[in-house]
Amino acid sequence: MDLFENLNGKQQEAVRTVDGPLLIIAGAGSGKTRVLTNRTAYLIKECGVAPWNILAVTFTNKAAGEMRERIDNLVGFGSDGIWVATFHATCVRILRRFIDRLGYGTNFTIYDSDDQKTVVKDICKRLQIDTKLIKERAFLNAISSAKDELVGPEEYEKRCGNDFKEQRIARVYREYQDTLKKSNALDFDDLIRLTVELFQLDKEVLDYYQEKFRYLMVDEYQDTNTAQFELIRLLASKYQNLCVVGDDDQSIYKFRGANIYNILNFEHHFPDARVIKLEQNYRSTQCILDAANAVIGNNTSRKEKSLWTENEGGEKITFRQFDTAYEEAEYISHDIWKKKQQLGIAYCDSAILYRTNAQSRLFEERFINAGIPYKIIGGINFYSRREIKDILAYLKTVDNASDDLAVKRIINVPKRGIGATTIAKADTFAIEQGITFFEALERAEEIPGLSRAAAKLTGFVNFIYVLRAKARELTISELIEEIFEETGYIRDLEAESTEEAEARIENLDELISKAAAYEESFADTEEEDEEFEGEDFDDEAREGRPTLSGFLEEVALVADIDELSTESDYVVLMTLHSAKGLEFPNVYLAGMEDGLFPSYMSITSENPTSELEEERRLCYVGITRAMQYLTITAAKMRMVRGETQYNAISRFVKEIPAALLDGEVRSPRRDARSEERPSQAAANAFRQTPYYLTQSKPKSFSSGRTEKIVLDYGVGDRVSHVKFGSGTVTAILEGGRDYEVTVAFDSAGIKKMFAMFAKLKKLDEKG
Repeated sequence: MDLFENLNGKQQEAVRTVDGPLLIIAGAGSGKTRVLTNRTAYLIKECGVAPWNILAVTFTNKAAGEMRERIDNLVGFGSDGIWVATFHATCVRILRRFIDRLGYGTNFTIYDSDDQKTVVKDICKRLQIDTKLIKERAFLNAISSAKDELVGPEEYEKRCGNDFKEQRIARVYREYQDTLKKSNALDFDDLIRLTVELFQLDKEVLDYYQEKFRYLMVDEYQDTNTAQFELIRLLASKYQNLCVVGDDDQSIYKFRGANIYNILNFEHHFPDARVIKLEQNYRSTQCILDAANAVIGNNTSRKEKSLWTENEGGEKITFRQFDTAYEEAEYISHDIWKKKQQLGIAYCDSAILYRTNAQSRLFEERFINAGIPYKIIGGINFYSRREIKDILAYLKTVDNASDDLAVKRIINVPKRGIGATTIAKADTFAIEQGITFFEALERAEEIPGLSRAAAKLTGFVNFIYVLRAKARELTISELIEEIFEETGYIRDLEAESTEEAEARIENLDELISKAAAYEESFADTEEEDEEFEGEDFDDEAREGRPTLSGFLEEVALVADIDELSTESDYVVLMTLHSAKGLEFPNVYLAGMEDGLFPSYMSITSENPTSELEEERRLCYVGITRAMQYLTITAAKMRMVRGETQYNAISRFVKEIPAALLDGEVRSPRRDARSEERPSQAAANAFRQTPYYLTQSKPKSFSSGRTEKIVLDYGVGDRVSHVKFGSGTVTAILEGGRDYEVTVAFDSAGIKKMFAMFAKLKKLDEKG
């Protein structure tokens, strides 16, 4: 097989560059996966590199699976010696073998976001922290950010100084890590952080993996955070044979900790690095690419590049602005139906992309009325459903009884007469004795104040012992069925006789199917050939034996986007963040309005330039998802969080050359004054609405209280709002107990609010 067939010049150059650090700047749709897979095959077939000396890392199971399949097809025999996996799966595999050197058991549990929230909630309750002041999610976000930066609880505590909030976070962080370690559990951030810590503290382990992975390849490098960067740097520091592939213009995960400077400063970290740019696009028409290039060209923090294609021309980009978001949804719904009828574009070839999840509701309503099948990507993950988490908690308890969270979840599921008071007493005993919750249950007779409840706890412990014994003889799918039978879980659902219960039973059936599929994946695995002797094939997953730990690990690492099926015919609805890495013949970018996209928070942030550049990259990603047809829509009026907002067309739309658009992007007519305050022109445009009142005198009214509220501003006055900033009053409408005031804010758009709650302050003419 010719490895260079169908590769362009730059792609061939990237494949042949195998020694030393290499940065491949791969624009959207430029065939980067083909380059990575062919480069892997070239290393083995032409350079004589052993398969087990290659590590290829990416971010999603879907991308890793696709890469693995392509490599297998190219390399054939021996390809299974290559590690092709996500960052998290790679680290899990390393930790399963060596984490005991950090004081953990190798059968650790991986906590998902729901598990993390439960832990933090319990900690806040124990520490008497009011979660109305600091939400659980705020604690988790701070902890995650700290771990991404490789900052542990002790270091975090040193940095917080006299800041009261930071001190609270530090205390929760410390308790959180203690709780996880006691439960022999790790969260997703720990998988990376602890692997880095293992490499830093144990030179023997680091040297082992440096020798093993002499050639490293990292996909989507622009999405790496500090911890991931350090992980790769440590692995590559010995031989420097590091190839990273990414596109700084598609760095859109700053909110998850991604550091764009990892790719922008690659040559600084690796001075001998070679840089190759892949700019030929194989996905989109030139019209779409010209629009993408025009938008992203307004960013300053980027490596210069310009996408091009041999697929010249193409349909113009459709732009439509509607009066309301309802009309926007109706138009898109009808356009999808029309393209299916007239152009034969299947529903699954159409995708609606939006900035916020809340935008999906109107599209759902329209599709239901029109009978158009659809699926929202990024909803409730299969493994996050209640019934699935219940059964997984049983499996986790059988596999690792140190997992307090799993044990507490199923101790009274189904009902065993074990109440909250009994559980609390057992938990207190565990904390006092410094043991796990399950170990406390094993010593139920010693727990003060339990009396007859102790027998119920002992019964539960014995039940787990029985399951653990059966697990040695049963397959995983058989063990799940055993849990169904012995607990009566399915029988209880059947007794409900509801559609919801039926759906939950179907989900449990699917879990059995998942377990069976996991087991079948090992059916044809044989012992490795003698030529692999001495290499790292001694972990259980590579011995050809399915294990309960391996199954739980696999389901823990599943991402929402991996559930996108290409076999069903339905319109896909998803956020722009979820769409990265995907492509569709027909794409709709909905809600392209300032204040929505770019978001209000980015416009008004302390560092608006940086935040707007991140939003612009997100827009670039959205545009480059389209292959043939791209439609951009906006609404003049939209309800957001119960407030009617009037927003201008997104500045990103205005950055697209008019010649590329089918549809006019109109800007409000400006007078001399509006050049200083753009919102004033927008305010003038709305003075013809029924809500506009011509009088501009200050008003007073009775609010039902003894005093009267006096408005010291009128229509046309400049005012300020604590959240939305400065703006111009465009209308004041008298209601029953309050005045409805409409303000055209400079940055946040036009909003309606009640005077009593808005607390607007009048500014002088210069404000």
